[in-house]
Amino acid sequence: MSAAENKQLVRQIYTDAANRSGTTFVDNLADDVCWTVTGQYSWSRTFRGRDAVLNGLMGHFRSLFAERPRTVAHNFVAEGDTVVVEARGDNVTRTGLRYDNDYCMVWRIENGKVRQIREYCDSALVERVLGPFPAEAVAKAG
Repeated sequence: MSAAENKQLVRQIYTDAANRSGTTFVDNLADDVCWTVTGQYSWSRTFRGRDAVLNGLMGHFRSLFAERPRTVAHNFVAEGDTVVVEARGDNVTRTGLRYDNDYCMVWRIENGKVRQIREYCDSALVERVLGPFPAEAVAKAG
């Protein structure tokens, strides 16, 4: 796929996320996808494989919110198989706390499938609002 096609795929994933709907993300994950949460905090690790991403990382993340999490992208840059996105969350946790993290996400798309994601965000906000990544979710992370 071209850089423009890769950018359009990732743009559609974020359109779904902004609307709290759609299956573009799940439908286009490679079986061996790797999502790396960067940094030096409890959420920092690489989630390897669809199950680890969907049930380990995203399963725990989604469980913290009353409704499907919402993330709105505001900048996309694409070159080759890489798409870089700046985005901001717009969420309230089940306990009523705002969770509006700023993200820079680096996506690698290969043959129309999401192969790698590197997440950069405010780790202090993650720990303060969402808490540490729990041991039972780590087991699902693979």
